[in-house]
Amino acid sequence: MMVPVALLLLGALTAVAAPRLLARADWPDREPVLALWVWQCVVAAVLLCCALSMTLSAAAAWQAVRGHVFARAPRAVVDAYALGTAGHWAAATAVTLASGGLWSLAMLVREVVRTRTRRRARRAELLVRAPLLPGEEPSGGRLVVLEGERPDAWWLSGAAPRLVVTTAALRRLKGRQLDALLAHEEGHAQARHDWLLHCSAALAGGFPQVPVFAAFRDEMHRLVELAADDMASRRFGRLTTALALVGLNEERGVFGPSPAPQAHVPQRVHRLLTPPDRLPALRRLRLTAAAALVPVIPVLVALVPGLRALG
Repeated sequence: MMVPVALLLLGALTAVAAPRLLARADWPDREPVLALWVWQCVVAAVLLCCALSMTLSAAAAWQAVRGHVFARAPRAVVDAYALGTAGHWAAATAVTLASGGLWSLAMLVREVVRTRTRRRARRAELLVRAPLLPGEEPSGGRLVVLEGERPDAWWLSGAAPRLVVTTAALRRLKGRQLDALLAHEEGHAQARHDWLLHCSAALAGGFPQVPVFAAFRDEMHRLVELAADDMASRRFGRLTTALALVGLNEERGVFGPSPAPQAHVPQRVHRLLTPPDRLPALRRLRLTAAAALVPVIPVLVALVPGLRALG
């Protein structure tokens, strides 16, 4: 009964090695969408290792679970897993991993609830700052303009998504720069980057001691911005997008010598002004396929005894 242990070791190896390999690679900034896909596959593989190990450990510890997991499996397959040789560690492993799964779900629910609370607060603020005039009917438009001395723009997701722009941003950004800003925010909405941020924040918040989840959260925050920059630059040009980014952030102190919360903005501007060469199409295809195979490996490891028994 070594398959659950092998799966845990495989998950630990993936969690340690994959972030280091991605940190040393020179292509994630060149292909942020591909990097987002690779990160998702890595995290999915780690979670799948834990889930499969939990399932097999529970099957070894409790006959009822074994009956459900191997309900239609031939007797030779069940014997190949040597479930009867497991000790008390099987039950402890299954309970520990199940607790981790429930904790992850609870952290995701907490993150979603917090996001909805913030969204409701922002919508209430919009009603205060941009109220309907007497006799005015809600237009259902997706653009809301607010009076504000600070250039700002954000996408307010939800059942009725809206793009909020301050008047200071409208004064500072002209023509295609404003269009590039809107395209950037629309890129976030179309790619559903908010769900990537929710999941990464939930895993990092629930398991702060696991480095792969913290790296996943940090890279998601960085890569989604790069991906949205590329979406805007493909429509309106890199120079226009960079100028819009500068105009929106130059008063926030992000281009000074002292660190700021938006410290990644200068790197984004530099990337737009000096665009790196994209990877060849064949290499992008190979990386995409290789990443898709990463979550398949735990499944193959879990099926090895059964496949051997069948022939």
